[in-house]
Amino acid sequence: MVNRLMLLDTASLYFRAFYGLPDTIRRPDGTPVNAVRGLLDMIARLTTDYGATHLVACWDDDWRPQWRVDLIPTYKTHRVAEVVAGGADAEVVPDGLEVQIPLIRHVLDLAGIAVVGAAEHEADDVVGTYASHAGLPVDVVTGDRDLFQLVDDDRQVRVIYTARGMKNLEIMTDAAVVGKYRVLPQQYADYATLRGDASDGLPGVAGIGEKTAAALLLEHGTLDGLLAAAADPAGGVPASVRSKLAAAAGYLKVAPAVVNVVRNLELPSLEEAGAELRPVAGAQREELERLATEWNLGGSVRRLLQALDRRP
Repeated sequence: MVNRLMLLDTASLYFRAFYGLPDTIRRPDGTPVNAVRGLLDMIARLTTDYGATHLVACWDDDWRPQWRVDLIPTYKTHRVAEVVAGGADAEVVPDGLEVQIPLIRHVLDLAGIAVVGAAEHEADDVVGTYASHAGLPVDVVTGDRDLFQLVDDDRQVRVIYTARGMKNLEIMTDAAVVGKYRVLPQQYADYATLRGDASDGLPGVAGIGEKTAAALLLEHGTLDGLLAAAADPAGGVPASVRSKLAAAAGYLKVAPAVVNVVRNLELPSLEEAGAELRPVAGAQREELERLATEWNLGGSVRRLLQALDRRP
């Protein structure tokens, strides 16, 4: 079997599981377990269908890093539930999901699935670092378009995009990104910077939408190339575009640092993290099987164990 690494944007997946399954799925004590069930089923299916030999559940140790907020104060503002002085702001998470997150961590630990986060960084940055340095083919599983910037056919990095649901997964390769957005994956962060993204509180450049952003990057290659051309009277940038770029100069100076995922975090190696998938045995398997009954996890634990049993 050819080694293949799968990187989960874990929060993206457990949010999808929570909203995709009824919250009437509960433990006997009333605690909902729909997100736990859904995430385990996703992992079982994805690792089987895409031949993963290694898996990292990438974690948001800081879902809204202060250094990104310092650069763009509107970054994810609409998702802040509570401002915490001197600490990380609390994210809007439904109560029914929040109580499940510790359960998810516990089950992943019992299953031997590596969970890796990094202080003051988002899961995207953990994904970006592993995807950039893995040395083996990589599948990134996410519902977040920002991670399209990691797609790289030459390095065999692709994104399994979940935004349309688990029955309509999209495999994002170089050609798929170009076909959808008319930019190369390595241009995607610049494209998102110009276009903006309301879901992340990124304003973009007023008056420049998707088509214009793609056309400008097609002609000038990068945001830096576009700005250099705009500063040159003979650079071929229309006056109307130069005016819009000038009005957004402050934003454009800081936005790339926010939009580009970090690729150089100091993380445990795949071996140190325990990323290689293995069958679950002994006390951990017994505990998982016990929880499957006690926590009303249905067949989700069984399907996960079966998927892991297929590992050498």
